[in-house]
Amino acid sequence: MHLTPEYVMVLPSPVSPVSPVSSPASPQTPPSPNLPLSMAKDKETLPGNPNVVLISLGKLLSQEGVQPTDGEPVSCSQCGSVLGSWQEKEVRGCYFCGCGELTGASGQNDELFLLNPVEQPLSAADSLLLFCIDVSGSMSITSKVLEAGQKIHKSRLQYVQDALLECVQKLSDHQPEVRVGLITFSYQVTMHGCDHLQSFKLSDAELNDSGLLQAAAAAFPLPPPLSQTSESLQRQILGLSANGATALGPAALLAITVASRRPGSKVIICTDGKANAKLGNLEEEDNDAHTLLSSTIFYQELGEHAANQGVTVSVLSIKGTDCRLDELGRMADRTGGKVVIASPNKLHSEFEEIIQNRTVATHCAVTLLLPKSLRMKGEREAAHKGTREVGNVNTDTEVTIQFAADDEVAPPAPGSRVFMQLQIRYKKDGRDLLRVITAQREVTDDSAAVLSSLSLAVIQLNAFQASASLAVRGRFLDARTEAAVQQQLIERAVQHNQSAEDEQTYEEWLRTMEPINKSTHNLIRRSDVISDYESLTDAGAALLITMKHYNRKSILRRGDPRL
Repeated sequence: MHLTPEYVMVLPSPVSPVSPVSSPASPQTPPSPNLPLSMAKDKETLPGNPNVVLISLGKLLSQEGVQPTDGEPVSCSQCGSVLGSWQEKEVRGCYFCGCGELTGASGQNDELFLLNPVEQPLSAADSLLLFCIDVSGSMSITSKVLEAGQKIHKSRLQYVQDALLECVQKLSDHQPEVRVGLITFSYQVTMHGCDHLQSFKLSDAELNDSGLLQAAAAAFPLPPPLSQTSESLQRQILGLSANGATALGPAALLAITVASRRPGSKVIICTDGKANAKLGNLEEEDNDAHTLLSSTIFYQELGEHAANQGVTVSVLSIKGTDCRLDELGRMADRTGGKVVIASPNKLHSEFEEIIQNRTVATHCAVTLLLPKSLRMKGEREAAHKGTREVGNVNTDTEVTIQFAADDEVAPPAPGSRVFMQLQIRYKKDGRDLLRVITAQREVTDDSAAVLSSLSLAVIQLNAFQASASLAVRGRFLDARTEAAVQQQLIERAVQHNQSAEDEQTYEEWLRTMEPINKSTHNLIRRSDVISDYESLTDAGAALLITMKHYNRKSILRRGDPRL
């Protein structure tokens, strides 16, 4: 089995990555030093940071046939590293933090531990798919469309209804065991029942009481499998009509609370306007900063709650509208969902893509342990140990993590080997699991060797994720600095390797990075002022959250028009 990290190159001083400058470098700045290939010195200092770990979580956690060992492993009491198999009775010391009598790591291995044996594992059929649909007055706005050779006026709601009906029919034909529910919102919020289950409506003051909303969602019966409800659900969809305000906040709270009863569930919110109920109001941002702050916290906490319950939230807005996706997108960003601005006639394909993106694990946290001579970059507990809270993992989820030599500790010697340990804690089928992968890598100060073995796909993916993570919070100056530093490394590798394929990949990467490097004015709401923190437009939020969750497959799809 191929172990992850699948790409690591450790560089000690004197060729450790240069520190980012305080002001962003120009995207067109050539690598420094800019020497002809024949003049390059083996030990010249490289720009950027080649020390990147790629973790293909979707592939790792969806592997079948890996038999877990029951029980907790033996761990270091100081740093939490797994010191060996749980059967070992004597552990002499920890390689990673140096406590006790140091013995070194126990070798390169890959182990899976089952932390909580369960009698009856959950299956994918136990999860829910909840559509949370805007039926406010603006959804009645029509546009001209050509159907069956005739021009007709079709409302936004009709487009949504068509997309929903097509999804329900397809699921009914191919996945009849799936449980599908419908929640709609306007001036009131309706949790739709089916056949013998009555619908439940909330309105007025009820929509401002989060405790009441949560209790109502907890008490509402879960939808039976689609094999029993398909016809009834389609009648409910056909009977929808548009009127009133946009109580999106209360509806999102209800939907996430219902979905929380089944880890691995999905919530798809589709709207064409700003939430304007008291709870989660996004319409008063221009003249009521307190209301906006309250709503920001509301959606942020709602996303955190959804992630903690193993629920994935995706948000779709209708093209040509303003929904404050920078706020609503917090739920999708935290839970690994999508943020999409869709043309009305493309809604079905967007729904389908979200539905098909299967959740393989929830409650995922990734910890990387390094020897004390190395340090993490940009992670929680950022020393020689870093933790990334990933949450929900789908089949294509990939994360990248940077590390570097620690300036305050003597670096590992060139030619030596260092151990790294990856710990992945997650829930799958109702079980708590821990995957522990220990690997070793050789230390080098040969820059030519680094450039020859550099995986541009990994470095570029890391640059996407790291820069977008900063930009999505409005920190464009920091995002451009991060991108510029890694760009110099990529340019240096392309120059060294003289590969036409690398050249093409690099050009495609530059085009995709352009919104961060050059087109900031298209992403922020107030383009007349550039500061460290900016509010994003809907298009900016959708783009940057998508970039933050890029994987190598999505980058390839962007670069190849055939995919």
